[in-house]
Amino acid sequence: MALSDALSRRAVLAAPAVLALTAGPAAHAETAHASLGGSTTLVAYFTRSGNTRVIAGTIHRALGTDLFEIRPAQSYPEDYEATVEQARGERDRGDEPSLAERVPNVGSYETVFLGFPIWGETAPPVIRSFLSAHDLQGTTLRPFITHGGYGLGNSLSVLASHAPGARIEPPFVMEADQERRTLNQVRGWLGEIERP
Repeated sequence: MALSDALSRRAVLAAPAVLALTAGPAAHAETAHASLGGSTTLVAYFTRSGNTRVIAGTIHRALGTDLFEIRPAQSYPEDYEATVEQARGERDRGDEPSLAERVPNVGSYETVFLGFPIWGETAPPVIRSFLSAHDLQGTTLRPFITHGGYGLGNSLSVLASHAPGARIEPPFVMEADQERRTLNQVRGWLGEIERP
């Protein structure tokens, strides 16, 4: 089955709405702990709001891959703006936060689909950590990236520098940033309210 068939635009665009209706702690746990082993293809992803998780799950189910959620050892704050500030500092310092866990036997995968959102015009610091911690030499790396309207930034150069020897394919890219838009709309609305 071709990747374009497996990832129909309608399924991907409808996925965030389905996630919002169905995802809770149990749904997240089930996706995050899907089994590893038995496939030569891995879907590894990092998500904050869930958009990238939806795409990862779609690829996983359509292609019968192994699935791995990339998580930092210390979670990012739940507050969006606090996360933005922390990630900005990590980016500016070149930090690579510790990972909660690593993929065992990553060398057994011929293809790795790598998913992440764009943070501060680049890949999140935890993606640099993931790539530095896993030797992907000779692996086909297929990025899938979500962003809030600002595009890819320098994320592809981050992949190239942190995954030397991997064959990096053109990415699947999708704008998906409801969280920032929601905050901006609420701020706009609050700005219109007369204060006592």
